[in-house]
Amino acid sequence: MNNTRYSIFQANSIKYLEQQLVPASLHLTFLDPPFNQNKEYDFHDDNLPDDLYWQMIQSVCQETYNLTEKGGAIYFMQREKNTENVMNCLRKVGWTFQNLIIWKKKTSAVPCSNRYGKHYQIIAYAIKGNKPRVFNRLRISPPLPPNYRYERENGIFVTDIWDDILELTSGYFAGDEALRGSDGERFHKQQAPISLLLRILLSSTMPGDMVFDPFAGTGTTLVVANQLGRLGIGIEIDPKNVDIIQNRLETPRAADDIQKYITDYRFTPQLENIWGSAQPIVSGTQHVLQASLFP
Repeated sequence: MNNTRYSIFQANSIKYLEQQLVPASLHLTFLDPPFNQNKEYDFHDDNLPDDLYWQMIQSVCQETYNLTEKGGAIYFMQREKNTENVMNCLRKVGWTFQNLIIWKKKTSAVPCSNRYGKHYQIIAYAIKGNKPRVFNRLRISPPLPPNYRYERENGIFVTDIWDDILELTSGYFAGDEALRGSDGERFHKQQAPISLLLRILLSSTMPGDMVFDPFAGTGTTLVVANQLGRLGIGIEIDPKNVDIIQNRLETPRAADDIQKYITDYRFTPQLENIWGSAQPIVSGTQHVLQASLFP
C-alpha cells in the first residue's frame, strides 16, 4: 500500500532490501525482528541455528546502513541475553554505537532457576558516522519517586533507562491499545506500544524525515510516524499483519492517538517544531481532537 505519507509492502525483508527497492534516504530505522525463540509464525522459522539467524540480522543491518543518510539512526531492540550479538552486528556493519537503552518492564520479572530474573529488554541506539544529524534532548515529567519531596519544576532529561513506558504483552497493561480479534484475544503478543515509538521518533527525527521498519509487525512505527508528520516505510511478510497495518492507518483508533502523551514532554525545548503537524485521530464518526499545548 502506498500513500503520500507512508508505504507498507508485503515482502521478505532480506530479499526486498537486497533488491534495493527502498529509497536510499532513510533517517531512522526501528529494528525489532523476531527473537528466534521458537514462537509460531506462519511465514517465518523462529527456530533458526544461531549462526544463520545472526547472519540474517547482520544482512538487515548492512542493507539498512547502506540506505541511511549520514548521521541517520538505528534503534535495535532485542532480548537482554543477546546484547553482545547486537553490538557485534552493529560494529561489523559500521554503525557508531551511542547508547544501550534499558527498557524496564512493568510486569513481573521472568523467573530463572540459576540466575537473576529478567526484567528488561535492550534497545541499542547507533548512528551512521560520528555525529547524529538529529538528536532532540527530550525532557519528561515522570511520576515523582517515593523518596522525593518536591516536584521538578522543568522535568528531567530522558536518560538511557526507560522505566515509564508500559509494555502491551501481559495482563491489564495491554489495555485498549492492544489489537484484539473477535474472540477478545490479542492479535499479536509482541505489539510495540505507541509511547515507545513516540519517544524514539521524537528523539531522532524531525517532521518530513523518512522512518523505516523492516519487520513492521502490527505497524506501530508507521502509525506514530504518520501522526508526527514523518514519512514511513514498512516491510511485513505476513499478509494478516499487513491487513492490520492498513486498517490502523486508514481507520485510526482513539487508542493509537499520540496526543495523550504530549503533556509528558511539555518541558522539552522547541517541542512544537519537533512534534510537527500531528494528524488528529478519527474513530468512526467521532474525531478525537488534539489536546495541543501549542498556540
